[in-house]
Amino acid sequence: MLISVLQAQMFFLVVTRVLATIIHVPVLGGNTIPNQVRLAFGITLAVVLVPWQSQAAASDPGMTLFPFALAIGREILVGTVAGYAAAITFGAIQMAGETMGLGSGFGSGRVLNPAMGESGSPMDALFYTFSILIFLVMNGHHMFLVGLQKTFEVMPVASTLPVLKPDVIIGMTTGLIVAGIRMALPVMGALLLTDLVLGLLARVAPQIQVFFLGMPLKIGVGLLVLSVALVAFIPLLEDLFQQIAPRMLTLLAGEG
Repeated sequence: MLISVLQAQMFFLVVTRVLATIIHVPVLGGNTIPNQVRLAFGITLAVVLVPWQSQAAASDPGMTLFPFALAIGREILVGTVAGYAAAITFGAIQMAGETMGLGSGFGSGRVLNPAMGESGSPMDALFYTFSILIFLVMNGHHMFLVGLQKTFEVMPVASTLPVLKPDVIIGMTTGLIVAGIRMALPVMGALLLTDLVLGLLARVAPQIQVFFLGMPLKIGVGLLVLSVALVAFIPLLEDLFQQIAPRMLTLLAGEG
């Protein structure tokens, strides 16, 4: 089978888009995955997702250097826009965990979260790990790959640039921020009630050291409420992960 220059260039553009998209999903191309593995995985996905058609090697000379460089930049932009839907989804989950951790007293002990490549509270790491497990159990990675394949139908390789509408991007980002706050509300509400109780206790019995009593109490309340609310979080997380692929296509299509 002969491979033309144009065909090799198109395959390289496909690999570029795939790699620019999967780096936003921690379990597929996150910071913890070596570059060699990401590159091999991207090439494998490109072979699977895009049909391979043979043609004569001399049938087309291919793109010159400058148009090819522009096409590479375009595919990086398309992959980044598509991956933004996954990035803000996992970012909303991390925001929820970070909010719960700050109010419960875990904010003073920062640990490295390798999945995100930055530090966070232990509760943040716990909630984020639980979310990743839900993502894998419900085959969210399969849904993401299906959405990645459909991006080549919505926005073919070496076609026009995506139409980015600020209202669509802002609306999507706002919705996911609200979803993250909603997930943090049970723990935040319980911690607010705990602060109110401690404040009343300080007024009734001033001799009690409320500061030293409140720290372990808030940690215990936060962990207790989180463990009870994890069951209620599962449907919310499933809905967030199921909408990653539609959000990718919405961003590329520029439709609200």
